[in-house]
Amino acid sequence: MAKEENYSILTRLIYGEAHTEEWDFGHHVIPPLTSSTTYRLKSVERGSQGFSQIGNLPDTAGFDPIYVYSRMGDPVIDMLQNALATAEKGECAVTFATGMAAVHAAVGIFLKQGSEIICHQMVYGCTYSLFTTWLKNLGIKVHFADLSKPRSFIDLINENTKVIYLETPANPTLEMTDISAVTSIIKEKNETRSAEQQIYSVIDNTFSTPYTQRPLEHGIDVIVHSLTKGICGFGTDMGGAVITSNKFFEQLILHRKDFGASLSPKSAWHILVYGISTLGLRIERQQTTALRIAEFLEGHPAIESVSYPGLESYPQRELALRQLRNYRGEFSPGFMVYFTLKGATPGDSRANGAKLMNYIADNSYAITLAVSLGQLRTLIEHPGSMTHSAYSAEEQINRGLHPGGIRLAVGIEEAEDIMKDLETALQFISQ
Repeated sequence: MAKEENYSILTRLIYGEAHTEEWDFGHHVIPPLTSSTTYRLKSVERGSQGFSQIGNLPDTAGFDPIYVYSRMGDPVIDMLQNALATAEKGECAVTFATGMAAVHAAVGIFLKQGSEIICHQMVYGCTYSLFTTWLKNLGIKVHFADLSKPRSFIDLINENTKVIYLETPANPTLEMTDISAVTSIIKEKNETRSAEQQIYSVIDNTFSTPYTQRPLEHGIDVIVHSLTKGICGFGTDMGGAVITSNKFFEQLILHRKDFGASLSPKSAWHILVYGISTLGLRIERQQTTALRIAEFLEGHPAIESVSYPGLESYPQRELALRQLRNYRGEFSPGFMVYFTLKGATPGDSRANGAKLMNYIADNSYAITLAVSLGQLRTLIEHPGSMTHSAYSAEEQINRGLHPGGIRLAVGIEEAEDIMKDLETALQFISQ
């Protein structure tokens, strides 16, 4: 090893000590944050071995990962991936720069030109846009069906079907799909299909988080998360993740490597240290408040309808009680509320919704007009003109999205303060 004293001070200010053993990871209570995009290689042979290991699972005793470049792997990212796999009771997880990058990877590893997807009729607007624009341009066909009626998609299955894609509860209507019923149908169909023609189920579990729902337990193949939302929990970092079985790990890692949608180690550190570690505490608080708010809205004369799995009036109550369970097996309905305002026509309801949210934007303290969800702060938005604007107005109505529908993502504020702001805004639009 070269002696640093033989070099100029200016060069030594760049390099510091040529080599140090001071970073003993095993002694850190909180994982240290790595900031290096590239890693020192002791030899060409070690570099070659590092590249050959990309996509390998650390499933053998004494496995010593060789880090080469942070797009391919990073210690903090690896720790976050392990935590995510634990949270969803999966075998492995792979992180991405955003939730949409994760969606693309989750379906992309199964698709080629001519492949077909069957998707629930109402999903996140950017997912809908990805499927109907960009994947369509690549020769991939997407069929939409009401997966809340499990057998509704059977007639759409053909030899090119590769992915069944769903959200449950759906964004933003909170309509649920019986996951076990869907995966049972897929399993039945796969029994007569070749290995190359197998159908895979992919679910976006962002609304629920693994604290509330763990789809792998119901037979799902691949789970997608926008880490930006409930898992991060603080609205400070973007990220995405795919959780699945080990057999898809290498494909997902290579997809991330080649498409370049890698999570920043700095974001991974925040999500690992602050986000996923407080998941249970935050959601317990949020869903307790969400139930109180849903009950308040349900009893208000200006409200036409309220959808929240925790309400007795929720139309899929039995399914919600069976499927939305925390790690202790307790009912866990989540923190999302969807409601519509009264109006003589759907257009009037939409106008009242805009009036309500504009009032909140200017006057409320405990509610913020903003997209996203799962944060400490309560956020309100109008899906029809914001998050789901990729759907035409006609499609929104046909697929169950009310023109005046409002999405409320409940935070950790005092319930009384949130209801105070809602009551004031509702009084304003009723004048």
